[in-house]
Amino acid sequence: MVCSSISTVPHCHIRAQSQMAAGDLAVFDAGRCADGYALGLAVGRRFGDAIRSRMRRDLVLREQLLPFASTAPARPLLAALQAANRERYPRYWDELVGTADGSGVPLLHVILVNFRKEILPFVPKEGGRVTEEEPDGDCSDVLLVGESTAIAAHNEDGNVALVGHTYLVKATLPDGVSITAYTCAGELPSCAFGFNSNGVAFTLDSVPPVNDEIVPGAIARNFVSRDLLEARSLEDAIHRISSPKVSVGHSYNLMDVRGRRIVNVETASGNRFTVHDAGASPFFHANMYRHLQVNQVQDENSMSREKRAAQFSVGSKEEALSLLGDTADEKYPIFMTGPVLYTLCTVLFDLDEETMTIYSGNPKNRDIALVIPLL
Repeated sequence: MVCSSISTVPHCHIRAQSQMAAGDLAVFDAGRCADGYALGLAVGRRFGDAIRSRMRRDLVLREQLLPFASTAPARPLLAALQAANRERYPRYWDELVGTADGSGVPLLHVILVNFRKEILPFVPKEGGRVTEEEPDGDCSDVLLVGESTAIAAHNEDGNVALVGHTYLVKATLPDGVSITAYTCAGELPSCAFGFNSNGVAFTLDSVPPVNDEIVPGAIARNFVSRDLLEARSLEDAIHRISSPKVSVGHSYNLMDVRGRRIVNVETASGNRFTVHDAGASPFFHANMYRHLQVNQVQDENSMSREKRAAQFSVGSKEEALSLLGDTADEKYPIFMTGPVLYTLCTVLFDLDEETMTIYSGNPKNRDIALVIPLL
């Protein structure tokens, strides 16, 4: 049922303002929105409580980003980030502003969490030194394209501040393309995973380049992944993530649902990127570069997960879910349960069934929270 709530959310027809039953995951369909600000405003109003709660609990924001933002060295960095991203992606910038206005959260707070990866490497640590950012250790993926199976399975891992502060956003863009995105409270959709009605889907993994590889004040990853939601094809998706002059690189697992193709694309500053096609041998990706040659932080968490994954034989989606639910390594489990890092959910994209399935809890238990058709 379509509800016309123009006076409540300008330029948007809201289909569902209440939470839908999907485990602990709230789903919001903003309907057709005329512009970026209207979409951000609708999301901000619907999830204002979650956004405000996340901002209160996020210790990285409170103890690092906000104090740094008030210092002299931060001003030119923040100004450059805002100018570069607003100029390249004006509609997504308006969306960010709308999210702040709709939730009642200061715009600075929303800006900082969306630029977190581009700011933290420049925040002085103890003794006033700028040190390598500690890797997040967030997200693990298994990609497999064989004769009988074409899947991308993904653990969405995050800081404890994100527990209970994520939601699923659906919307129809002005050109008629619909998007579905798993979203962290206060951030642009999606820094995690999503898909659109063009048959393009994706999951994301952070990667840890050393500080010398980072370009200050350039294009931010949250804006690139927001743009990825609007890709017209797999080739267009690769172009959208490889063409911007990014500050920090990323790992993108891209899917062509209709073409039954999955690729992993690793990017870095200086418009560097490589493409790896998934095949019948399972491809596991944690949070280190696998094929693009980049100087990177040696992340023990990722290396431990990669070593453990190599011990698995994966030829089906059930085996992929078992791998992502593994907790054998007590210090660095693939399925994370705290105290700092948590697996927020697991998602399985099945290109043959054309579905996105979200699991709550350990995916080995097959506790399905939500199933959504990809086409």
